[in-house]
Amino acid sequence: MSDTLDYLDIEGGRNLSGTIRVSGAKNSCLPIMAASLLTAGTSYIENVPRLRDVFTLIKVLESLNARVDWTGSDSLKIDTIDVNRYEPDISLVRQMRASVLVLGPLVARFGYAVMPSPGGCSLGTRPVDMHFDGMQSLGAIIEPNHEATVIRTDNASKLHGETIRLGFPSVGATENIMMAASLAVGTTTIENAAKEPEILDLAEFLLSMGAIITGAGEDKITITGVSELHPSKHKVIPDRVEAATYMIACGITAGNIKLTNVRPDHMTATLEILSASGCRITTEPETISVDAPDVIRPVDIRTLPYPGFSTDVQPPFMAMMTKASGESIFVEKIFERRLLVANELVRMGAEVRVVENCALVNGGRRLRGCEVNAPDIRAAAALVIGGLWADGRTRIRGLNHLYRGYEDIVSKLRSLGAMVEEGAAPVNSISEASGA
Repeated sequence: MSDTLDYLDIEGGRNLSGTIRVSGAKNSCLPIMAASLLTAGTSYIENVPRLRDVFTLIKVLESLNARVDWTGSDSLKIDTIDVNRYEPDISLVRQMRASVLVLGPLVARFGYAVMPSPGGCSLGTRPVDMHFDGMQSLGAIIEPNHEATVIRTDNASKLHGETIRLGFPSVGATENIMMAASLAVGTTTIENAAKEPEILDLAEFLLSMGAIITGAGEDKITITGVSELHPSKHKVIPDRVEAATYMIACGITAGNIKLTNVRPDHMTATLEILSASGCRITTEPETISVDAPDVIRPVDIRTLPYPGFSTDVQPPFMAMMTKASGESIFVEKIFERRLLVANELVRMGAEVRVVENCALVNGGRRLRGCEVNAPDIRAAAALVIGGLWADGRTRIRGLNHLYRGYEDIVSKLRSLGAMVEEGAAPVNSISEASGA
């Protein structure tokens, strides 16, 4: 074990101002990368962010003998013609939950896959049972053992279409079933399907490969299986969570920023809450401008599946509401451990009380810089936002989470005028940032 940890130091108190380009959506490019396994050949994916999760999935694909190359700053070339392994590297799968997205393509194309239990952010109970149940509904045989689960078809026969009703509109399960059903015999209907923009983006890629899909983006998706798919080219949609994070950072610092390469129509709930807090929002088809006031109004937030308010945007908003004058209420309906960031905000001087799946933020108290640790990707972003407003220096550890979800965040924040520095220090040291 290393005796040092990476950290980020932020000097608070600066208003953000300027223009930045939003990267491609992490939660969209990962399933699209996995979908390339559905056919033998070379697919090209554009607007791919250089994130740790993307590099992890590249290694997962390479562990199956795919060949993946960067062909530009944000474009991938994925050659799957030599894929002949059906069990992704267990150490890689345990780094990232999204690794389970190779399940559907492998079973659909080869009739066999072995899936170790996936890892990733610890957000509470997020079983992969819905993914396995979906494959079983399509005719696969599920054989669990201690470290992994074998998913196979009987005598290498093909999957068959079926009507599948999800108990919860899981994004990952919807994606895996969509991909597997694209090569199944007959028609598959997914009821209570996830409706996120990333679902529609994956469907667009599958359609370009020759799939037959209707209803993507609605709660009922129909997939008519085809005998084979072909490689294709696709441009990933902008990352709506990254865009929201920078807008919220602007809000807490009373800044003025413009975002390019963004889809306002994917962010209706976020824009409504930002406007309710007092921010002035101007949108065009691919840009959003935010002019934030000195005084923020409190807001109440309940996370829900899309088009409701995104659970991924809740932690950054919680950080922002520590500045608002009055009480804000957060109700988390998706992940029970999403409110863990409250503990770190309290260390910075926030007044936050968590009761089961609710958090009450009594805002208006200036945060103070100290040393904090990020428990997950979106909590890391929330602590960055808190640090931008706090008095003094905030030192954030747990950067692996931050870099899993945010491309070039340090350089982007600096371009907006923030004082941010990366470094490494002994694990057990008492840093100046802690105020000790």
